Formats: sequence, C-alpha cells, structure tokens
Amino acid sequence: MKICRFNDNRIGLVEGGQVYDVTEVAAQLPALKWPLEPGDQLIAHLERLKGQMQELKGRANPVALDSVKLLSPVANPSKIIAAPLNYQLHVAESKADKGIHNGVHLPDYDGFASPVAKFGVFLKSPSSIVGAGEGVRIAYPGRRNDHEVELAVIIGRKCKDVGREDAFSVVAGYAIGLDMTVRGPEDRSYRKSADTYSVLGPYLVTRDEVADPDALDFSITVNGEHRQKANTRDLITGVAELIEVASRAYTLYPGDIIMTGTPEGVNSIEPGDVMHAYIEGIGEMDVAIRAYDAPKEET
Repeated sequence: MKICRFNDNRIGLVEGGQVYDVTEVAAQLPALKWPLEPGDQLIAHLERLKGQMQELKGRANPVALDSVKLLSPVANPSKIIAAPLNYQLHVAESKADKGIHNGVHLPDYDGFASPVAKFGVFLKSPSSIVGAGEGVRIAYPGRRNDHEVELAVIIGRKCKDVGREDAFSVVAGYAIGLDMTVRGPEDRSYRKSADTYSVLGPYLVTRDEVADPDALDFSITVNGEHRQKANTRDLITGVAELIEVASRAYTLYPGDIIMTGTPEGVNSIEPGDVMHAYIEGIGEMDVAIRAYDAPKEET
C-alpha cells in the first residue's frame, strides 16, 4: 500500500499513477485529549485502518498523481533521526573534500567499529519536514547547500530498546528522504534543521511491499545530471541496527523518521534547480529548489 498526503491535507492511496482520496478514514481516529501523546495519529492506527482505506478507494474517483501537490506522508513526526557517514565511499569523500565537514565531525573511525558507533545518531527538527510538492527553500544563501538522498524508515508504534532481531516489527513503512545540509562549523542538528531541509516522499510505502530494505538501488539527479547512485546493501550500519541504536537512546513514536545515511556524490544545489530522487520499490519524486525570501520589514 502506498499512502500519500496531498493538497489541503487530504489522505490518498496511490496506485498506477493515480491517487484515490480516502480522507474520510480520518474520522475513525480517536479524539485527542490534552496533553497529547507524541507521534502521528494516522501512522499509530494505520494497521487497523488499512481495510477501510481499501473500501474507500473502491468508491473514490482517481486523479492523476502528477496533478496533486504532495506533502510529507507523515504529518506529525515527533522527531527525525539521522545516521552520520553511513556509506564507506561517503566517508572517503568527506576526508577528501574539506568543504563537507569543514574540520568538525572528522570522518575518522578512531578505533570504533563504524561512524555510528563513534558518533551515534543525531536529531533534526521535525519542523523541517516537507513533501516533494513543497520543495526546498534555501535558508543559507551564499553558503554551500548540499543534497543528501537516503532511505527513510517510518516507525509504526511506540517502542523502546528494540533489538535488531525485532526491529522490522516496529516499522510502518519506507519513503525517500532528502537530508538537506548547509556546510559549515555548526553542529549537524543546526545545519540540517532549517525549514524545508527534510524532504519525505513521494508517499509512504508500507513495510509489506519492501522485501529487503537493505538491498535497494537508489539515486538522485540535479537538472538531469547524475549525482548520487548506490544500493542500501552498502550501508555500514544497516536498517535493523539503526533502529536498535536509536531506540536505545530515545523512545520511538509512530511517525518518527529514521534517515539511514547518504552515499558518495553529495554536491551543492542552487535556486532554480530540480532534484529527481529514486528508490527501488518505493518510487521517484521531483523536488524544486527555491531562493531564500527574507521576511519583509513592516512599515
């Protein structure tokens, strides 16, 4: 099942290049009471709502996928978790290109088994999340802003201290993630958390449709130029172990997003560029880059 959020917060099922509006299913979500439990309510109740969503699809009039504005398929993640330097060739290019890490977070193992073992994972602000149709707004004009394409894992239920042998049982599904980054000396979480610097899409593909998330081809082009191309089998720390590491530190909630890391080929983007990202078994999406628009002073 492929689930999207589109236009004015509509819920859709995607099939064969068509979107079927099943927004009516949201009426089945429980009433919320303050204080709110963290997490995304639709993702939390997704398993029990799948049948009704299929029934609603049968009564819906489809519209073309390319005619709608795609939002992030997860509306309310409590956090976005990201893995640093999780492809060996990206470690190598980070050593060679001083502009990537600028003397901070140096890509050396220092006797650790992996960069994740050394650095752990880091957090991005959930307010940075957007969908493919919203695009990326440059937040740091005049500095190097890079694309980083990666497999995104969406957590399906509240969990803590999940062993890697049970890790996939807590996954709701997968999506394409773009971990947009400004280069510089600041902490990773600051440089990667500007508004629109976490792109998720084009939709959520449920766990049952992806046989092995550690064996997926993926790529990104910018204005038709090939930039990054790899397979998730090259992850240094695989999906299950990342869930184990993340859940050791944090309670994970429905809709939490784990961005699994990016391969070599990261490079800069500019306003007017269009990124085309693809992941095998998930889909593809175009994401436009727009200029920084400074707030206007009141007169």
